[in-house]
Amino acid sequence: MPTSRPDREALPYRDCVGVAVFNADGNVFLGRRRIEGDPDQSASHGSAWQLPQGGIDKGEDPLRAALRELYEETSITSVSLLAEAPEWIYYDLPDDLLGKAWKGKYRGQRQRWFAFAFTGPDSEIDVEHPGGGKFEAEFDGWRWEKLSRAPALIVPFKRPAYEKVVEAFADIPQRFTHV
Repeated sequence: MPTSRPDREALPYRDCVGVAVFNADGNVFLGRRRIEGDPDQSASHGSAWQLPQGGIDKGEDPLRAALRELYEETSITSVSLLAEAPEWIYYDLPDDLLGKAWKGKYRGQRQRWFAFAFTGPDSEIDVEHPGGGKFEAEFDGWRWEKLSRAPALIVPFKRPAYEKVVEAFADIPQRFTHV
C-alpha cells in the first residue's frame, strides 16, 4: 500500500541560518556533507557540498545562531561580520524527501544568510572534530572555492537559494582582491 505524501502547503518552513565564510583571497568555505546523519539527505541527492547552515533555536537571534552553527560544524570562531542578506532565502525539499527529512515536519527551509571574513589560520578549521569533539561531525571534508561556483556544486534542489546567496554577497570577494 503506497504511503500518501504530506500536503506541502500545510507544512511550515524550518527557520535556519546560512553562513558564507570568506578567506583572505575572497574564496568561500565549502564543506562536504557526511552521508550518514545528513538531515535533508543532500549528499544522497547529487552533491554533498554546501556552506555551513543550521536551525535557529527558539528565541535565538539569527546572528548568534549563525556563529553557533559555524562553530558547531567547523570549529571556526575567528570571524568578522561582513554582511547579512537583505531578505530570507527559501528552498523547498523535493517530493521524495517531503515527509521524511527533519522528521517530516517541514516543507523546506527559510534561511537568514550572513557573510563573515575568516581572520584565523586554516589550522583553526576542524570539520572532523568540531568544537574540540563536542559536536557530531556534519562534514567529512572542506575546501575554499569561488562563491560564484557554489550553486553548481550544491545539490540541485538548493541551487536557486544558493544563486540568491551569490547575488546577495556578490561584491564581497572583490573586497579581498590584493592590489
